[in-house]
Amino acid sequence: MLFNSYIFLYIFLPISLSGFYLAGKKSGELAILWLVVSSLFFYAWWNPHLLSLLIGSIVANYFISQLFSLDGKRRRYIILVVGILLNLALLCYFKYANFFIDNINQIFSTSLYLDVIVLPLAISFFTFQQVTYLVDTYKKETIEHNFIHYCLFVTFFPQLIAGPIVHHKEMLSQFTKSLFYKIDFHNISLGLTIFSIGLFKKVILADGISIYSTTMFDAAGQGLVLSMFEYWIGAIAYSMQLYFDFSGYSDMAIGLGLLFGVKLPINFNSPYKAVNIIEFWQRWHMTLSRFLKDYLYIPLGGNREGNFKKYRNLMITMVLGGLWHGAGWTFILWGGLHGLYLAINHAWHFIKLRIPFKINGFSRIMKFASISITLLAVLIGWVIFRSENVATASTILLGMAGLVDGNTGQELFELSKAVLGVTLLVSIALFLPNTQQFVGYFGANKSKEVKSMDEGMMVGAWKLTLIWSIFTGMLLSMSILFLARESEFLYFQF
Repeated sequence: MLFNSYIFLYIFLPISLSGFYLAGKKSGELAILWLVVSSLFFYAWWNPHLLSLLIGSIVANYFISQLFSLDGKRRRYIILVVGILLNLALLCYFKYANFFIDNINQIFSTSLYLDVIVLPLAISFFTFQQVTYLVDTYKKETIEHNFIHYCLFVTFFPQLIAGPIVHHKEMLSQFTKSLFYKIDFHNISLGLTIFSIGLFKKVILADGISIYSTTMFDAAGQGLVLSMFEYWIGAIAYSMQLYFDFSGYSDMAIGLGLLFGVKLPINFNSPYKAVNIIEFWQRWHMTLSRFLKDYLYIPLGGNREGNFKKYRNLMITMVLGGLWHGAGWTFILWGGLHGLYLAINHAWHFIKLRIPFKINGFSRIMKFASISITLLAVLIGWVIFRSENVATASTILLGMAGLVDGNTGQELFELSKAVLGVTLLVSIALFLPNTQQFVGYFGANKSKEVKSMDEGMMVGAWKLTLIWSIFTGMLLSMSILFLARESEFLYFQF
């Protein structure tokens, strides 16, 4: 079920929301149980047959977490390793088995066969989220172990499909508060506003620009040689489509969480304003970056064992992060490229500290240059990320460099409209406040994680006023008018 669908907006959401607060008048636990059932129904709408996989994963992980109460540090560590391996085995089977078999057949000229495996929706997200729970429970950082609460932690529908990836302590502490079950008109109104902004980003901005990116990438994948200008327009259009698609989903998830009294962490913080690639990953998919850092990069050794091993750990983390996004060489290459970017960025910081003269801050020209270089690096990565295969990515990148030019005078799309569209979206991404700055919402994040960036762009806290109500109604109405071209969120593929 999609957030941007009539069935969700007109039937599922009103029923689940009203049922939650009606149940809350009877019992807090009944309200949580209602929300768990609603979330399971939301997931089953896509494919009822795979609901058993989600439920089985929840039961198995909860059972494993209870074994950490056993005595013996070594025994508890073995339980943790087994639990993590079981989760990764499940993920690898459904997401990577066909990919590995295909590559083995190609490399060794074998004829191994495996039926095409349907990728369960959100398996990457609910698997990673449960791994964090196991690790945190092993470290004795979780203090509440109610099974129904755990089910809601995993299945809460606003963030089940594409994040944010949350920690148990971020969610469970909210479930146990008595105010969680009480109607809070401030939260509901703010949630509707943030949800409406997100829906507008998805339906109007992301889907509106998608025609230019899809047309270019499809044409390049079919072997058509395009003009350099068309390659650039298509690549920039995709970078904007992905930006507003994921930003829109993140806003909608936060808005929906607030409708139920839950504050989810900010997951998207104007990443295209980043002055370097390190800052980009502090702003893009923030909870995934946190997961990769805390549960992969640091356990590998982080930066504790010298620069060479730090760069190695960065590369391993980003390659696996790329593979997490999808089973394909383009994702692996994209992850490796960002690993290289990060290594270069860290190396520059290392060198800069040893330069005999100081480089004090950023002038406007230096900041503009830094943002531009970072955006170019990210754009090159997105071309690889979006392409069906490495050959298509190579063709597009060569075309963008002017080394392949098939300008025949026949345009794929009306260039004037395309230029206007990408210019408008680039301007919004670079120069306007983001949603949390616009309404003054900073969620479950530590304030310094978000507020420390772009403080000059703060607009002010949202207020429950007639003007804001009209603004929200206009955004929601405009978005609903375009729901006929219903489309999945791009991160649903991962």
